[in-house]
Amino acid sequence: MTGRIEVSRSLSPVTMPARLFNELNEHARETHPEECCGLLTGAESGSFERLHRCRNEMTKLHQLDSARFPRDGHTAFHMSEVDYLRVQTEADEIGHTVTAVYHSHANAGPYFSELDQEFALQPAFPFPGADHIVISVVDGLLGESAIFRRIDDTPDFEGRLLTAEAP
Repeated sequence: MTGRIEVSRSLSPVTMPARLFNELNEHARETHPEECCGLLTGAESGSFERLHRCRNEMTKLHQLDSARFPRDGHTAFHMSEVDYLRVQTEADEIGHTVTAVYHSHANAGPYFSELDQEFALQPAFPFPGADHIVISVVDGLLGESAIFRRIDDTPDFEGRLLTAEAP
């Protein structure tokens, strides 16, 4: 890893259904100034059909063990294992898959940090084919959203803006 990954403005944006885009933004706005997190599921890779909110347990973990978890929910997220396992089970039951992991950045832009990359590339990561979505919320106001996708089967990612499909 060579640092955080920014959105490449030379690449065309990725669109998602407006209903889901609005749900993402609402979740990010509701949890600000802490980061939100959750999953999107769909019938195939790159499709977004349903949003699943998950609990960000980072502040709780930080309070229990600040040496092991030096960051709290204002600057990081730790998705509830109970929540993501429930989502995975529900998706499996209807033949869907987790197609994206999302979280917000409180008072920061929509970049893919080194910590985000480490999370996505760890061997135990449960959704290796999933996209990663970051929603920016600055001073309670929504900023841009971005999607980060693996480049082929490499450990590299590219970032594009994420927008809502036109009605």
